[in-house]
Amino acid sequence: MKVILLTEVKALGKKGQVCEVADGYARNFLLPRGLAVEATSGNMQDMAHKKAIEEKRKENEKQMALVLAEKLNKLTVEVATRIGEGGRLFGSVTNKEIAEMLKKRYSIDLDKRKIEVKEPIKALGNYVVQVRLYPDIVAKVQIQVIEA
Repeated sequence: MKVILLTEVKALGKKGQVCEVADGYARNFLLPRGLAVEATSGNMQDMAHKKAIEEKRKENEKQMALVLAEKLNKLTVEVATRIGEGGRLFGSVTNKEIAEMLKKRYSIDLDKRKIEVKEPIKALGNYVVQVRLYPDIVAKVQIQVIEA
């Protein structure tokens, strides 16, 4: 029996893949658990339609990431913080603080996990951090740490 996998099944295939399996395996295991559907012409067309919609969504997401990356590359974010002796900060500037400043000053809502701070920012000065917007799109944001 031919089936279309709805989720990844170990030792069988990935989501959306058409597989030939034994009738009993399909009827007694895959179909009742919602792991697969029978590969009828209607289901095949439905799967092709869903795949096309997913591709379009991913392309749209990638275009939005490119536009945002261009905008972020031009920005310099000022982070005002308290300092101690010798220009050292109390603590460090974190990716959470950078995300909050981007949201407050520029209305750019970014997940803090997308901001990559290579080494802790513990002194006044200018720094560059990377923002991973999409698997192959990375923006560089200038961070200027100033005294509050």
